[in-house]
Amino acid sequence: MSNSKNDPAQMGTAENDTTPKVTGIGGIFFFSENPSGTRDWYSKNLGLEVNEYGSSFEFRNANRPDEINYLQWSPFKKGSEYFAPSKKEFMINYRVQNIEGLVRNLRKNGVTVLDEIETYDYGKFVHIMDPFGNKIEFWEPIDSVLTKIGSATTK
Repeated sequence: MSNSKNDPAQMGTAENDTTPKVTGIGGIFFFSENPSGTRDWYSKNLGLEVNEYGSSFEFRNANRPDEINYLQWSPFKKGSEYFAPSKKEFMINYRVQNIEGLVRNLRKNGVTVLDEIETYDYGKFVHIMDPFGNKIEFWEPIDSVLTKIGSATTK
């Protein structure tokens, strides 16, 4: 039986994988009547490090343990158009790899892609609607940019 750690054919496959897919959760966004008060309560009572956007949770990449990754927790003002056209009270952001390939595959499968891929210093974003009325945000992150910024994070 081959030990994948020592098998050259298996070495680094997870690191070098470019299959278009979701790799984790990038953010949890939800409506609040009072986003500022919500952030303050979670900071005071649950110890979250917060800023005007919410809280960035820091974690380690399973394939590259020296790499810091992030998950964003953000309360949005109830009624924000950012979740539109979804009527839900929440939106999930998924971390993805190969966002261009993923969007191509989704379009081939008839999935509603709401916008074009937008690129920022810290990654690429695009939004879709699932068939259940949920708006989903995809993020292909460049975590190193967020690490360089050095903001306080929840650990």
